[in-house]
This record gives sequence, structure tokens and C-alpha cells, in this order.
Amino acid sequence: MSCLFCRIASGDIPATIVFEDGELVAFHDINPQAPVHVLVIPKAHIPTTNDIGTEHEALVGRMVRRAAAIAAIEKMGVGPGA
Repeated sequence: MSCLFCRIASGDIPATIVFEDGELVAFHDINPQAPVHVLVIPKAHIPTTNDIGTEHEALVGRMVRRAAAIAAIEKMGVGPGA
């Protein structure tokens, strides 16, 4: 398994996990570009955004909703009026 994100998702590479379930892992970036920088990734290997198919629509939706929930927990101003 050579994909960095797959190795993080499987626990082979340690990370500061903020959320994990059967399909997703969210963790703090080791080289943050913002005061709070959390990555939300699927546990399933999807090489690039070009490889996201209709079969991934529910998963991508869950990723976006989880990112919004983490942003709210982290008190990040996101969206209109933030």
C-alpha cells in the first residue's frame, strides 16, 4: 500500500484523528496551512477526483457534511455570514 492517505486511514502512519467511522477518517494536517487544518478522507482508495464516480456520490456527500460538522466543532467561520 503506497498511497499516503490509505496508509493514514489504515493506521500504518500515525495521525491526530478527530473523527473516524467505517467509511471516513478526519485528521489534523501535519503541516497546516491555516490555524485549523483538518483533512477528511475516504477509507476507500480513490486515486484522484477524476476517479470519483456516481457510485461515490453518497460518500462524497458524507465527506462534505462531516467537514462542515468538524468546522462547527472547531469554531471555524465558514459559509455566508461567518
